[in-house]
Formats: sequence, structure tokens, C-alpha cells
Amino acid sequence: MLKTLASYGLWTVILVTCPPLFVGACLIWLVTVPFDRRLRALHLYACAWASLYTYIFPYWTVHVRGREHIEPGKTYVLASNHQSLLDILVLFRLYRHYKWVSKAEIFRVPFVGWNMTLNRYIAIRRGDRHDAQRMMADCAAALESGSSIMIFPEGTRSRDGALGEFRHGAFTLALQHRVPIVPIVIDGTLDALPKYGLTLNKAADIRIEVLPAIDVVGFAGVDELRDHVRAVMLRELERMRGSEPAATRCA
Repeated sequence: MLKTLASYGLWTVILVTCPPLFVGACLIWLVTVPFDRRLRALHLYACAWASLYTYIFPYWTVHVRGREHIEPGKTYVLASNHQSLLDILVLFRLYRHYKWVSKAEIFRVPFVGWNMTLNRYIAIRRGDRHDAQRMMADCAAALESGSSIMIFPEGTRSRDGALGEFRHGAFTLALQHRVPIVPIVIDGTLDALPKYGLTLNKAADIRIEVLPAIDVVGFAGVDELRDHVRAVMLRELERMRGSEPAATRCA
């Protein structure tokens, strides 16, 4: 009962705070956009906005390790597994600069989606080949400007927490632009918010492991790079769940 009330309470807080926080985002954009072309200050504000809800919900603990592998001032393709809608909130806890790649429907959510548009995050209409080409071009422009991109290579949320197959987009971008890939492994968000449903009905110990950057030089092609990154992430996920000894962790 208490968890249900806490869930309703958090959704109420989100609904009440999003409008004024979006006004704050607009003000930051107006003040900083003339000299902050990559919108770093606005993204940092978005990190604080999203993280607020993970800080105040009493049944969640969020642990972030390896943040130092995302070095400020460097450009990466950040590739994370995807268990829940909450992944988007908790990945803002990295407090590193990047442009999200997210499905277009999220950009239509009042205030939250409008803030994503304001930040020049990158939308993708799933199943639309022409829009996928536009998305890849937008990602390329972001990387060339010095902004990292954050992408879920599975393309959708996992039904059961298992690591799905990876699509090629993130790895094509990394190879074409010669930027390292940083694998990021999340576990615990599926317990907090399953794929189908909006009730935050479980306590959750959410963990984010940022793994060392993988230099793409030397890989024969997209398939080899994709399979290597997936193997690294799968091994780390197994380690986090206790099914593999820590000594075998792949760096």
C-alpha cells in the first residue's frame, strides 16, 4: 500500500513540477544559446531535472560507477542496454554531455518532450527507413560538432531484462567518425518500472556501470565491432547479477 501511494505521489510530483522546470529550461536556453552552441548548460540542467525524481523516490537506490570513463571534452558514442523507461531518467545521473537518440513519440510528451527538442536531442521514427537516414545524419552532425550521442543499440526495451540483439547504427557512426564507444550497463530498472505499466510497484536497487571506452580502430567492420561490444556488455551484466566471477570482467 505504501509503495502504491509513493508511486502516485511521484507521478503527482512529476506532473506538478514539469511546467515550472520547463520554464527554467527556456530561460537557460535564452541566456546561454548565443555562446553555448552545443547547449551544454541546458543539458546539465536537464540532468538535474531528471535526476531530481530519482533522488526523491524513497524505494529506489541508484549507484553509478565508472563515470570517469566518459572524459569531459571528449566525444563518444555512448551505448546502453535498455530495460525500462526509467533508463532515460537514471542515465541523466551521469552528468556528462551528450545528445539523446530517442523514439519520436517521447518528443511529443508535454514539457519533457519539448525540453528534448530544446536540447536538440535526436528523434527517430522506428520502422521508417528514410527517417533512420535522417537520424544518422543528425547524429553525424552532433559528433562532428563535439557532442557525444547516447543510444540504445537494442532499439527497444527488453521484456525480461535479458540483453537483446544489437542494431548497427551506433557502431556504424563510431566507425565512420572514428570515435570510441563507451558501453554502459544498467540493471534494476525493470524491477522499478516494467515495460508495460506505469505503476512504480517495486523497490529497486538500480546500478549503472560505465565501462572503459573501446577504441574502434582495428575492427574489421560494423558486425565485428557490434558483436564485441555486445559481448563486453553481456559479460558485465552477468557479473552484476552474480552469475560470473568479478575476475573475468572484460575491460
